[in-house]
Amino acid sequence: MLFDDTYQTISSASQGIYKEKGSKFIAHAFPVSTEENVKTHLALLRKEYHDARHHCYAYCLGADKSAWRVNDDGEPSGTAGKPIFGQIQSNDLTDILIVVIRYFGGIKLGIPGLINAYRSATKEALGQASIVTRTVEEVYEVFFEYPMMNDVMRIVKEEHADILGQEFENACKIRFSIRRSLGMKITSRIRKIQGTTIKFSS
Repeated sequence: MLFDDTYQTISSASQGIYKEKGSKFIAHAFPVSTEENVKTHLALLRKEYHDARHHCYAYCLGADKSAWRVNDDGEPSGTAGKPIFGQIQSNDLTDILIVVIRYFGGIKLGIPGLINAYRSATKEALGQASIVTRTVEEVYEVFFEYPMMNDVMRIVKEEHADILGQEFENACKIRFSIRRSLGMKITSRIRKIQGTTIKFSS
């Protein structure tokens, strides 16, 4: 395999709680796939925990983990978002948002105390989560004449591609998704059928 086409994320939302010197840290972990998902969850949590002092978070998106962000939400720089993100990285996760809500207990925890609290709350939430491995899928479209349908369909089935849509008129079209590492193989096979055109869609 030329590149890794799997990634780890969580299957559903989970929660963890950590308490330190009267302060309460409530961590929520969510599976997310877009920044819009992130904004929606943040807005709902801010509404639900409107009386909390801090809503600190970190997220990571994409199989290549290229989109990420940390936010300390008023805590001293590097004491909240970074330790949350550190747990995401150490568990090798992506497509995930973790928000830690803090209720201040009246006693300051200091820099090391804050880092430990945000890390520990995140750890608790991830400990309750179910971590799953997913594959990176690519989508292709194949265009062909009706007589080639059996040949095209046989390859699609043999390579275990998932058909997303199909049109069988005089000019036919099939849209399918397949695991990234198998993309080159299936396109090569289909191109050998005379009169077919295949293109990468997403």
